[in-house]
Amino acid sequence: MNLDEIQLIEIPKIIDPEGRGNLSVIEKDLLPYEIKRVYYLYDVPGDSSRGGHAHKEQLEFLVALNGSFDVVLDDGHSKRTFTLNRPYRGLLIPTGTWRGLSNFTSGAICLVASSGEYDEADYIRDYAQFLLFKGA
Repeated sequence: MNLDEIQLIEIPKIIDPEGRGNLSVIEKDLLPYEIKRVYYLYDVPGDSSRGGHAHKEQLEFLVALNGSFDVVLDDGHSKRTFTLNRPYRGLLIPTGTWRGLSNFTSGAICLVASSGEYDEADYIRDYAQFLLFKGA
């Protein structure tokens, strides 16, 4: 998949008719995989960055539960930036895609729903190695 094909995915949003707030659900066929791991990033200083890696096999779906942050995706040839700032919209990151997260607002929370459990062997943490992996 090239970066132009990556789109934000709308998460179903249920609006309470009595004004008691909204509810969004990630279930069934929203993602093309079974979720095996969920984690979240929070208290990230605004001048810090996270990510800085790619996965060989694992897929990840990122959602800004609160606040906002930027996700820069890199396929070895081009880059594309997505700003996540709505709890009912997420970003599915394909395998073999370098990602960096930055520009966290105060109170930002990034939820990650992953297709696999933690496996260090699945990570590519060196950008030069990533380019070799991609054949770029």
